[in-house]
Order: sequence, then C-alpha cells, then structure tokens
Amino acid sequence: MKEYKLESLIYYTKITFDKEHILKSSSKDIQEKLNLYAQEGWRLVSTDVEDFGMGMYFYLYFERDI
Repeated sequence: MKEYKLESLIYYTKITFDKEHILKSSSKDIQEKLNLYAQEGWRLVSTDVEDFGMGMYFYLYFERDI
C-alpha cells in the first residue's frame, strides 16, 4: 500500500536586477525538502509549477510504501 504527500512552496517576486532570484532561492529550499523527505522514506514522484500574479507555486508530490 502507498502513502502520498503534497508539499507546496510559494515564492514571491521582488524588485531586483537578478532575473533568477526565485530560481536561486527556491532551489536551495526544494533541495532541503527533498533531503528531509528522503530521510523519512519518501520518494519524489512528480512536480508542478504555476505562476499566479507575483508568486510562483511549486508542488512536490511524494509517495512511500507503508
């Protein structure tokens, strides 16, 4: 049997000359989440990203055997 989990992360744009500021900050946070969930036996099975207004929404879908 499988157990599923969704992790949602939201990043907002800010005024900066760095066009990749969301990518840089989100990559570090997402890697930390991946490491944390991997230690607990979760596997990343899918991802999704949506932009809405001033924010970007990252969805990480995990599963593990129970």
